[in-house]
Amino acid sequence: MQPYLKEKFGNPSSSHSFGVVIKAGIEQARERLALLLGCQSSEIIFTSGATESNNMVINGVAMTEGTGKHFITSQIEHPAVLAPCRYLEHLGYKVTYLPVDKYGMVAPADLVKAITPDTAFISIMHSNNEVGTIQKIKELSRIASSQNIPFHTDAAQGVGKVRVQVDDLGVDFLTIAGHKFYAPKGIGALYIRQGRKLEPLMHGAGHERGLRPGTENAAFIVGLGAAAMVAMPLLETEGKRQTQLGKRLFDGLERAGLKVHLNGHPEKKLPNTWNISFPGHDAASVMEVLTGIAVSPGAACHGDTVQASHVLVAMGTDLSLARGAIRFSLGRETTEAEIDRVVELLGKGLKR
Repeated sequence: MQPYLKEKFGNPSSSHSFGVVIKAGIEQARERLALLLGCQSSEIIFTSGATESNNMVINGVAMTEGTGKHFITSQIEHPAVLAPCRYLEHLGYKVTYLPVDKYGMVAPADLVKAITPDTAFISIMHSNNEVGTIQKIKELSRIASSQNIPFHTDAAQGVGKVRVQVDDLGVDFLTIAGHKFYAPKGIGALYIRQGRKLEPLMHGAGHERGLRPGTENAAFIVGLGAAAMVAMPLLETEGKRQTQLGKRLFDGLERAGLKVHLNGHPEKKLPNTWNISFPGHDAASVMEVLTGIAVSPGAACHGDTVQASHVLVAMGTDLSLARGAIRFSLGRETTEAEIDRVVELLGKGLKR
């Protein structure tokens, strides 16, 4: 990214030599991301991140002439999908929010039942940001395709961590968030299968196939492309390593004599996301003993009241488990020693 921040300052839309250099860097990044996703570079639109990508596709489909007024999504989506869907409801659209089982999994049979003649769009996330459960996207997209309904998946959590290939999944639209696999924050992309149409949310000079007008953020786009190239050869080995680290964490907590419960699917999950509940302890008390450790609570606790996350609620998680739900997110630099340190802190602190 450094040359695009310090030396290469041209506008990529300009025909002079300064602009041509920038344009080449952007297109190289587009090709690199396309390699990671197994698609054509022309099918990728750069955005500011997953929130913009999700809004671009949901609202863009809704604004397309001749579109039906019924959308389908799930109850455990990220707010970047739920919020635009609720906005559409204010505009008179009907949105069906599919339930999930105790693991956070959408049942394909429920999707079949939910489809109506007016169904215009289906959006089911690839993998959940809180519990890590990976959905049966291939099966769900086949159901949509059989009815000629556009299918979108928010793969912000999965891209760069596990193998995500658009043709294998059979999706029409797919959301990417750069910072989830070590690109800068503030850059993302939307995959749009060739032949699928969207109405633009903004209008301007026609950048990014007319869907995202405005001069491109060249440095961040180049960073996203570089992150994709780094991630590709690491997917399998790093995924296995992080899965082993997660099991080391969970098994270590059990050996330390703590009662623990894994939220989400035990096998069909992201390797880095481990949502663990500590029965008898609320999230605040668990975090209190994790001095210097960055984790996320699965519930907001205020005195005797607990506001569990919408994901845990949809999964039917018992309140006693929701109280102490903590998301441990592992990364490429996470070590066994760090995992053992967390186990030590929790083993001593929670017993005390």
